[in-house]
Amino acid sequence: MRDPLVLAVAQPPCVARDVAANALAHAEAVRSARARVVVFPELSLTGYELAAPAIEAADPRLEPLVTACAATGSLALVGAPLAGDHIAMLAVDGSGVTVAYRKMWLGSSESARFSPGDKPAVIEVDGWRFGLAICKDVAVPQHQSDTAALRIDGYLAGTVKFDYEAQEQSERAARLAAQHGMWVAIASHAGPTGDGYTATAARSGIWDPQGNSVAQAGPEIGALARATLT
Repeated sequence: MRDPLVLAVAQPPCVARDVAANALAHAEAVRSARARVVVFPELSLTGYELAAPAIEAADPRLEPLVTACAATGSLALVGAPLAGDHIAMLAVDGSGVTVAYRKMWLGSSESARFSPGDKPAVIEVDGWRFGLAICKDVAVPQHQSDTAALRIDGYLAGTVKFDYEAQEQSERAARLAAQHGMWVAIASHAGPTGDGYTATAARSGIWDPQGNSVAQAGPEIGALARATLT
């Protein structure tokens, strides 16, 4: 029997290309979330700035986030442009930073700089198995099915969407949860960011395995939502 797990989705303030400032904002969100796992939006450490310099997992600017995770016992899943030309999800805990997943399905503007990842990824936390996704991945049936086939309990994604896509994103998450009988969590960027995203969807949320919305943030920068998985 697994213990219940508290999961949160966060939409912190983001300063374009300022990794140090954004890491501090992420650390504050982790402390506020009081959760075992905290999911952040796509490219959350730089903003959706496709020309931002790549980040190494060992980047010292991430140390405040490592410290926050150590203090809270949290695992933070954060978005970053990764050295080696990938859009990545980094896993941060009290021991440091590792690369958890590389985005497989790129948007057209992303393909000019980045290369796709080659396989789905799962991260295990306290006996819970979570599949990972970044933005467009969530809309691709093959990614959904290939990741679900890895015997996961939940599907965790970081996204950047336009404000008018908020409802569509929520409906897709609900369908995905019900279809595969798993928890789904979407951390969606709030506030303006790069590449024409002057207004973003925000409204990060968590859906249960029946497709019910159990927690949802508002449109404001800095909001978060949390739920206990049982």
